[in-house]
Amino acid sequence: MTIVSLNGHPTWVTVGRTRGEDVVLLHGGLSSSASLRRTVGRRLSGSYRVSAFDRRGHGRTADTDEPFHYDAMATETIAFLEWLGRRAHLIGHSDGAITGLLVAMRRPDLVGRLVAVGANTHPDGLEPMESFATEGPMFEAWATEFGLRSPDGTGHARVVVEKTMRLFRTEPNLTSAELGSIRVATLVMAGDDDSTRLEDTIGLYRAIPEAQLAIVPGASHALLKEYPRETTALIQRFLRGPVPPVTLSPVHRTRPESP
Repeated sequence: MTIVSLNGHPTWVTVGRTRGEDVVLLHGGLSSSASLRRTVGRRLSGSYRVSAFDRRGHGRTADTDEPFHYDAMATETIAFLEWLGRRAHLIGHSDGAITGLLVAMRRPDLVGRLVAVGANTHPDGLEPMESFATEGPMFEAWATEFGLRSPDGTGHARVVVEKTMRLFRTEPNLTSAELGSIRVATLVMAGDDDSTRLEDTIGLYRAIPEAQLAIVPGASHALLKEYPRETTALIQRFLRGPVPPVTLSPVHRTRPESP
């Protein structure tokens, strides 16, 4: 665990030591890399070199005065991959999944395979939900936890929530044509009771050439925490499997040759 400069901004990073292919975890909004490192990261670390970083304004990385934008998050992630100096598989949850999609579009040379968990393509792709109020016991508990890690302290928690809510109302705005340009092997994953609309998840899957789809039953947007063993197994199968996958009765994919 160390602090490195990404695009001139001090950023908290952790780099795995296990030999094997590189995996980079991209955390969600109002969260930090710890959420993914404790779930899928812990289970993948025996076979992969798992690295992660806390995005600007999250976890142990300080914020700036700039608003949050997914394009800036992608630029930050590209800087981390260039600093890492190795091509890596990306596993992103929520905001991290959207960021991963943008990185795959902009710098496919840096990406092995992509796992996009709980990503929406447009603000309308989210189910109606209440904004995270910046008053009351729930916010105060979250702000206290935020302040334990953040160099900006508890007092900056309200700013981060407000910037995040503004982001959710206006971004992302990914078109089918943009998603269709992705040439990185992609697994689209969501819970069957996810905050991302199922229709948007299916649209994302259909837009990306040769994408694979996993809908986890009985799971919400927090599916990686609810079912860490099952979701990690799905991710491992995708990372290790053939691309495109070979099935016995393909409909959309190439039919295997007869023996």
